[in-house]
Amino acid sequence: MDWLRASAAEQGRAILAGLISPVGQAEAYLEAAARHPYGKRIYARLTPERARAEAVAAHDRARAGLRRGLLDGVAISWKDNIDSAGTATEAGSRLLAGRVPERDAAILAGATLDGLVCLGKTHMTELAFSGLGVNPMTATPPNSIDPALAPGGSSSGAAVSVALGLAAAAIGSDTGGSIRVPAAWNGLVGFKPTTGAVHGKGIVPLCRRFDVAGPIARTVEDCAELFAVLRGENAPDLSDASPAGLRLMVLDGVPFDEAREAPVAAFQDAADRLAKAGARITHAAPPCVAEAMALAAILFAPEAYGIWRDQIEDAPELMYPPILDRFRGGKEVLAATYVDGWEELARLRANWDQLVAGFDAVILPTAPILPPPVNRLLTEPDFFARENLLTLRNTRIGNLLNLPAISLPTGHPACGIMLMGRSGHDRALLAAAAAAEAALR
Repeated sequence: MDWLRASAAEQGRAILAGLISPVGQAEAYLEAAARHPYGKRIYARLTPERARAEAVAAHDRARAGLRRGLLDGVAISWKDNIDSAGTATEAGSRLLAGRVPERDAAILAGATLDGLVCLGKTHMTELAFSGLGVNPMTATPPNSIDPALAPGGSSSGAAVSVALGLAAAAIGSDTGGSIRVPAAWNGLVGFKPTTGAVHGKGIVPLCRRFDVAGPIARTVEDCAELFAVLRGENAPDLSDASPAGLRLMVLDGVPFDEAREAPVAAFQDAADRLAKAGARITHAAPPCVAEAMALAAILFAPEAYGIWRDQIEDAPELMYPPILDRFRGGKEVLAATYVDGWEELARLRANWDQLVAGFDAVILPTAPILPPPVNRLLTEPDFFARENLLTLRNTRIGNLLNLPAISLPTGHPACGIMLMGRSGHDRALLAAAAAAEAALR
């Protein structure tokens, strides 16, 4: 068995059984990343000394029967906006070149206490403000399916590190789709928790009212285990998850506007398989979704620009122009407009919660398009802007409504199906996702 491509949970069980060693796994991942032809485009920097020390400690705990959890000794990657003590954390931006935090982010510190091994920091979209994963200012990871295509972002290197067998799983962050899009485009599972469910201290912000960290992995079980580690709690029991009786609502309307043929066909095929497995599926197009989406322009960019204005305007030449334009798009939004937008969004969130209370999940295509070619994105600014907005259109629904959301592979290349749960009911969504995964696999 190729243990480098085994799920994180499988590796954890193999460590417990003595079939593999945390030290051997860490060394194998470090070697694979260092030797891979795209390794330097995936990892911004490896942390071999840390990884080896953590792996040795995990090995010793395993031998002594003192493992701290299922994932003790499992080696994962971390997005480069999550602080790691003594290691540069630059959030994919030249504006932050040479930034070295003194402490681990709260979630990295907690994961280390639980025994996970940190392999290094993965490349990402500049300051996390694009869903395409293209970053000519530092590095653009290759799409694992076709290196000529965009990998999805902003957690681009995070997803590719898992897909290419250079990490057992990854931790990324999601503000408008940055976990779920790269997961979908690289054939993985990506879980965005409810904003606030995971500690944000030590994570370089984009929009604090939307940002949240979460896992990208091979299975729902991996995501559930990693989510539990990030929260410092026990993982939910998914062993009895069954698609029979799942109550699912297809979100019609907005998610299918201008959607391309392949993602729609893949979604319909996945929905048909869920129905054949016993899921009860209905359709609806609540107007509150379109109303919430209309607020995106006055909520995301103003907060992002407000956080980064001084650094951006001190050295705008250090930024990729399309990303610079996105930030500056929030420059002229009036404070009163911004406040009114949040008031309206609170009303729409409450409306949504009432509408979907009877469902286990709402389902839709993760992204309405396939990954576009990198060359066109880099040479055609209008194409970049159009494809980026469309890429994030479906995932942004979950961020605006503050819902936990997870993308599952459909079996069709670069096409995911997304399940959105009720705000704050993250564990229930993971159970529904495990049930859906059983049907889709």
